[in-house]
Amino acid sequence: MVAVPQMSTLGLARAPLLADLSQERLHALADRCTWRRFEPGQAIVSRHAASGDVHLIVDGKVRIHVYSADGREVLFTHIQEGGIVGDVAAVDGGRRTTDAHASGRVLSASLTATDFRQLLRDEPRVEERYVRHLLGLVRSLTDRVIELSTLGVQNRIRAEMLRLARAAADEDAASARLLPAPRHADLAAQLGTTREQVTRELSALTRDGLLQKRGGALLVTDLQRLEELVVGRPLVPIPASQAGKPGAHH
Repeated sequence: MVAVPQMSTLGLARAPLLADLSQERLHALADRCTWRRFEPGQAIVSRHAASGDVHLIVDGKVRIHVYSADGREVLFTHIQEGGIVGDVAAVDGGRRTTDAHASGRVLSASLTATDFRQLLRDEPRVEERYVRHLLGLVRSLTDRVIELSTLGVQNRIRAEMLRLARAAADEDAASARLLPAPRHADLAAQLGTTREQVTRELSALTRDGLLQKRGGALLVTDLQRLEELVVGRPLVPIPASQAGKPGAHH
């Protein structure tokens, strides 16, 4: 981790949590931040550590995960530019519950726990967004617990691909482009399975025309067909002449 000189407010202004704050307020907030750069693989927060700073991710991507006693990685999510890391422990005063490592080069603007709690008290709009953010996490984790408890590995992989595609697609779009394509090892760590199982299932979806590799991207060709597959309707193979065409389904 390397401390860097104070940055402009542009990075803070892009954070959804801080949307609509005045330039004056953003400048004041920037003055309270410590700006840090993290190299790929470097720890940003560590599980079980005492509560510390909250990191507003200005640039880069952060891996949120833990390792089990036998060394198996459990991946929760990736935090992208505009997200926050380390906030839960800062708010409740408890210890960190996960590890967070830089996936690539990361620039963060860090606030002390005290300053973050003061920000929530001073800015009702920020506090409301933060509460909605936490509720979104609860909903997402609830869905994942249900899937882990009720779905087999094959359908967990399909459901995760559908979730990623829905997040990447425009509203009412029939297809979605995932860039970069999700790593098989990451999907395995997130879904409680092996990389080999993920590879087999994604290969099967590719053969059935639902996935297409496009350079470093992965195209989900038909969201409706994938959703039907997740909810248990049998997959009807599409003709070779139609395979890979966005929106083609039967």
